Amino acid sequence: MKSTTSRIPTLHRIPPRRGVLNRDLAPSAFFGAFILCVCLSPLSARVAVASNALALQEAVESALGRNKELAAFKYRIDEQQGRREQAAVLPNLRASVELEDFGGSGDFSQVSESQTTVSIGWLLEPGVRKRRVGLEHARSGIVELDGEILLLEIAAETAQRFLSCLANQARLSAANDAVALAEKTSSAVSRRVQAARAPGAEQTRAEVELALAQLSLDDITHELKVAYRKLAAQWGEITPGFSTVDGDLSLLPEVKPFEVLVGRISETPQLLRLANEQKFAEAKLALAKADRWPKLRSNLGVRDKRSSKDVALVAGLSFDLPVFDRKQGTIRQALAMIERSRTDAAAQRVRIHTTLFELYEEMQHFIHRAEALRDAVIPRLEQALSETRRGYERGRYGYDELSGVQSDLLEARGSLIEASAGAHRLVIALERLTGKQVIEE
Repeated sequence: MKSTTSRIPTLHRIPPRRGVLNRDLAPSAFFGAFILCVCLSPLSARVAVASNALALQEAVESALGRNKELAAFKYRIDEQQGRREQAAVLPNLRASVELEDFGGSGDFSQVSESQTTVSIGWLLEPGVRKRRVGLEHARSGIVELDGEILLLEIAAETAQRFLSCLANQARLSAANDAVALAEKTSSAVSRRVQAARAPGAEQTRAEVELALAQLSLDDITHELKVAYRKLAAQWGEITPGFSTVDGDLSLLPEVKPFEVLVGRISETPQLLRLANEQKFAEAKLALAKADRWPKLRSNLGVRDKRSSKDVALVAGLSFDLPVFDRKQGTIRQALAMIERSRTDAAAQRVRIHTTLFELYEEMQHFIHRAEALRDAVIPRLEQALSETRRGYERGRYGYDELSGVQSDLLEARGSLIEASAGAHRLVIALERLTGKQVIEE
């Protein structure tokens, strides 16, 4: 089955909402988040529904535009911008005033023999400021990737809640069908009982099954209302502004081969973040090595000698002797961070590969199960139910046979809904894990 991505706008034409993370977040973050609209494009197939139905793309856009976590994350970006700005600032100049040769004895008991020196000093940091800026630049990469991961997580969670609404709508439709079947069966049993062709107990059993079907319908109605609220909460609404969600659960996803997904493991958000952590550790190591060299403090000033009324320039140079603090602890910490990042990346790669295989296999199982139920099991059970009902009305079958076939059909329809929803749910999980589109175009 071909992908239905053409039914919704492509990613590069979807403008990010203002005020999400503003331009400080890399544009690729929006691509990674909106990719979920495409991955669930089968759910976005439009059908004839009410005008206030909510589409998947609209739900994701609303969540990304108005989610409170994203609004809070903007300030984290602002914090990092402040760090980068501060790292590039030159050290302040130091002004000093010295008064010498006064308040002593003899000729120095008077202020007239004193000397006044006014000087300006500055700190020389050869290579340190550059390394400090590099460190904050590496930290910015981590923050930006965290923002992209957050966008992806919110989009994925919104898609999951949308899918929950869609699945509950399908369950509600199936529950209505179950009530209709139970009513039809109850009427058929009633006619046979009235004609003295069936015992009254069958009428009671049929009425009980009808009551149970109506209770199940009531339960699903409540679950659907809760699902709508949870979806609306993604963009801060208490009361949903929609009455239904728009999509087709029966359109099963067509996913790229597993080998293609495995080839993208290095681009997963988790491994990209670990790579950025390693860059940060390397920048921290470079700063520590530069910072262990003595910092030079130079000064230049003017000295005024009152007794001779002469003026002379003075200059000085001072520096710390790196006897005790040579940044050895910071260097050791940075080296450990580098090795930890490398080790974590290797372990994470194995975990991602294993999880990817598990999700992919389970998704394929759900798709195969849904196709078998849809194409082979349910049509035959519908035919069997029709024949059994005609046979029951003619007295060829008993109530147990009719009830059994009807129960099997309802169970198969429910299993089809769960299998279809499970397949789409695992597509979302694959998108969340890889940060990439997995649907065939």
